[in-house]
Amino acid sequence: MEKILDKLKEYWKIMLLVVCALIAGGIFYIFTNSPKPAETLSVENLISSSTKSSVSKFNSSSSEKNKNEIMVDLKGAVAKPNVYQISSDERLVDLIRQAGGFTDQADQKSINLSAKLKDEEVIYVPKVGESSSSESTDSPTSSSVSNQISTTSGPKININKADLTELQKLTGIGQKKAQDIIDFRMKNGDFKSIEDLGKVSGFGDKTLEKLKDEISID
Repeated sequence: MEKILDKLKEYWKIMLLVVCALIAGGIFYIFTNSPKPAETLSVENLISSSTKSSVSKFNSSSSEKNKNEIMVDLKGAVAKPNVYQISSDERLVDLIRQAGGFTDQADQKSINLSAKLKDEEVIYVPKVGESSSSESTDSPTSSSVSNQISTTSGPKININKADLTELQKLTGIGQKKAQDIIDFRMKNGDFKSIEDLGKVSGFGDKTLEKLKDEISID
């Protein structure tokens, strides 16, 4: 009987060790093979990602837009003469439309509406009876519209009597330089000679050479 009890005790010890081993193995298996939690995207992360993407696209778009835009000075017989920012692939017809169209006095037959535009260009739309005149900015990179604007061949402009609009018809003379001429004239009196124009700020020998055939003092 004692032998049987001893065998039962040994049997239970073995069974207990086996059970403990199974439990330990199960716990180990659960911890080592449990699936990793899926990465979650918070609202903050989504907003941050979306914002960065939007800003990047906006900056890229703005940079590209600025590269493709030019500045053109439109004068003469249009509804709203001004300096306009316009896309480099647009034509003169688009610029005229942006300026509100021609006035009733505009000589539309002398204008090539399909002409391409260039940065820093000055375009003068003549009135009926006027000659189309070539105007350019002080920048050496500016040029006139091809096959559209020719050099003034009409009457000379009297720099002692001309107003702001008339003075801007001179080659290379924009609103600022025209106003400088008027201010100098009001302060110092009439010009005594064409060379006196050189006393006005911004008028050097090269400018006088270009203007001498377009201006008078009588």
